[in-house]
Amino acid sequence: MSFCTNLNCLYPHNYDTARFCTRCGMPLLLKERYRPLQLIGRGGFGRTFLAADEHLPSKPRCVIKQLCFPEADGESFLKAVELFRQEAVRLDELQHPQIPQLLAHFEQENQLYLVEELIAGQTLEQELQENGVFSAKQIWQVLKNLLPVLQFIHSRQVIHRDIKPENIMRRLPDGDLVLIDFGVAKQITATAFLHTGTIIGSPEYMAPEQTRGKTLPASDLYSLGVTCIYLLTGISPFDLFDVTSDRWAWRDYLPGGISVDNKLAETLDQLLQNALSQRYKSAAEALQTMNKAAQLVKKQPVNSLNSETGVDYQQLRNLLAAKKWQQADQVTWVVMSQALSKPIGSYFFSGDIERFPCEDLQIIDELWMKYSRGRFGFSVQTKIYESYNGDYGQFCAAVGWNLPNSTNPIQRLSFSLSAPIGHLPSHLWAGGTQLWRHINALSVKLATCYDESEY
Repeated sequence: MSFCTNLNCLYPHNYDTARFCTRCGMPLLLKERYRPLQLIGRGGFGRTFLAADEHLPSKPRCVIKQLCFPEADGESFLKAVELFRQEAVRLDELQHPQIPQLLAHFEQENQLYLVEELIAGQTLEQELQENGVFSAKQIWQVLKNLLPVLQFIHSRQVIHRDIKPENIMRRLPDGDLVLIDFGVAKQITATAFLHTGTIIGSPEYMAPEQTRGKTLPASDLYSLGVTCIYLLTGISPFDLFDVTSDRWAWRDYLPGGISVDNKLAETLDQLLQNALSQRYKSAAEALQTMNKAAQLVKKQPVNSLNSETGVDYQQLRNLLAAKKWQQADQVTWVVMSQALSKPIGSYFFSGDIERFPCEDLQIIDELWMKYSRGRFGFSVQTKIYESYNGDYGQFCAAVGWNLPNSTNPIQRLSFSLSAPIGHLPSHLWAGGTQLWRHINALSVKLATCYDESEY
């Protein structure tokens, strides 16, 4: 089925192979490439279509956003045009696996269009309506999954300004959370903190400073906190705030059977602070605080060196105990391959790290940390990475790794305790060209594993 995007067409449905609408004669292919298949949403000044890219043999699905032009242009419509074009700019700038990829931006037949990657899955709002309120463990995972995304966009000088359950999708089948709808995103400028601007966003989730037209990276953190307490309770954020005592009363609305530990409660409370001085100032700060807390309560090092996956870590322990760092580094690659059921010497990608068995990852990490007296290990590396706000270049410099390039493709390593903190184990197992994804995935995975051992 082909869908005509002419606003005035009374019979927009057409045959699959039609090039022109049989009713109004309008071209059905947008930019001679994208075929709208069905209308999947409308509101305000826009409509959204499921579409197919007919330039590629597999005709992959994508999403098309259309900005509709009313007969009379008013101030609100001009603002809509500005936001629509701004979304294209932001998506083009923000290349991240948890942000939809911009595929095209163009004008046709006096209409503006955005073509974006199709994210298969549900929004967190849809999950809430179908499955009920989230558990504390699920909320923890929301924070661990989204804070690195906010860290990324803030480091690129962008504030989302509309964090809410409807704008967070869980992509299937990997389960990663994807941040959508950058139409109201704002570029951070040198004077952004000094001037009051237009109030944009969803009132239920807005930070106090945002309601006054001033937005900072910490405003996104506040909205994320409101999102979490809504998912925990299923109660409108308007009803969760006690105006008589000027505080969030979300604990009073927790359903029976839902309990929140002190660590998570304190994290949410700090995200929800009205005063900027008492709120997390950055996503990196929130992540660091959460990871430190997780380290304090993580389970004791495993006594058995045989994991549930059947991997024997006796050789790795013996090599580390003997300070044979180079051989231990080589064996680390071997046992990681075994834990993932991949051929020895296989390269790993971020998806492999995401599915790495928690018990095995903790055994490897704890062995390295124990016998290096805290100098080496995956936990050490991820802390350093987070301290540089996810800047992979600065991380490599700190741990003493050269960035591979055409003139120096081999990673030079030092197998000594005098090597920089976090230098080992190496990441020679990392495959692909976007190496920063491995340490980012490792950071999230470790936090998740140690958190799961607590619940």
